[in-house]
Amino acid sequence: MEYHRMNALMDRFSGENFTILGFSCNQFGLQAPEENHETLDVLQCVRPGGGFIPKFPMFSKIEVNGLNEEPLYSFLKESLPSVNPVIGDIRKLYWSPIKVDDIRWNFEKFLITADGLPYRREYFMPFHTCVQQLKLLCAGLALMGVKCTKPDSSIISSNLLHYH
Repeated sequence: MEYHRMNALMDRFSGENFTILGFSCNQFGLQAPEENHETLDVLQCVRPGGGFIPKFPMFSKIEVNGLNEEPLYSFLKESLPSVNPVIGDIRKLYWSPIKVDDIRWNFEKFLITADGLPYRREYFMPFHTCVQQLKLLCAGLALMGVKCTKPDSSIISSNLLHYH
């Protein structure tokens, strides 16, 4: 369901130079056990399946919490602390140490401005709320004279997955 919503957001905001960056992670209930080279096939054939192809870049699997978390996620969590007081069932969390501001779900979302400033963090954001927030973000940036641009291609590393 979340993957389809992300594709719908890509369709809805394609004229705004909006993009979603997808990072696979296996730290939540071990729900992403596949190897990096299998990720796109799993999306297409298993979860969500039905021939699904993401309309956004998918990157290699990373860790978003714990000792080996990616620096990007350290930055995002420091910039936008969690507002959810519930950490979750620690039997389904596969990292250590567990911290208050850790990401708690594999589809937790961060909205980031075109110039890289963390704007909003949501554990769960219904589709209509996400659309509203993106409209507000784009409208606010336009009022400030900021033009939304796609991410600098130098940021897109060799971790990007491609269909063959």
